[in-house]
Amino acid sequence: MSDRIYLTRDGYNRLKDELHVLLHETRKEVLEKIAEARSHGDLSENAEYDAAREEQSQTEARIADIEHKLASATILDPKQIKTDKVYILTSVKLKNLDDQNETIEYTLVSSEEADSDLGKISVRSPVGKALIGKTVGEKVGIKVPSGELHYEILEIFVK
Repeated sequence: MSDRIYLTRDGYNRLKDELHVLLHETRKEVLEKIAEARSHGDLSENAEYDAAREEQSQTEARIADIEHKLASATILDPKQIKTDKVYILTSVKLKNLDDQNETIEYTLVSSEEADSDLGKISVRSPVGKALIGKTVGEKVGIKVPSGELHYEILEIFVK
């Protein structure tokens, strides 16, 4: 699997902003919590100290994760995305073949930008994997934890 991470400019900027907050605010707050907990004495039975150290560990792991993602990022330009097939950053309009009255629209994005509330699904999700490379008119069966979904691709476009 490729180490490249494909992001929109907005997704890249959101990660940069999160990293900035982690480095310049969260890290400082966590270090203050550790110092405060240390001042209470015996560290071997200090739950406050243990919790602060755990928070520090999680913060540092998230910082490393974001730094890796930003270093591996390729920023995609929506203007250069083709619509002959389903690709990352394309939107698809699907007809539910199990319920003829239902249509659904998804935009395929990287895992880092997925947000089901906004209709953005990861290309690594079961639905995303099944749709990648398909064309308008194709019918797709998608195995999901709750069973199998059946769709027909009605339209492929870029928002």
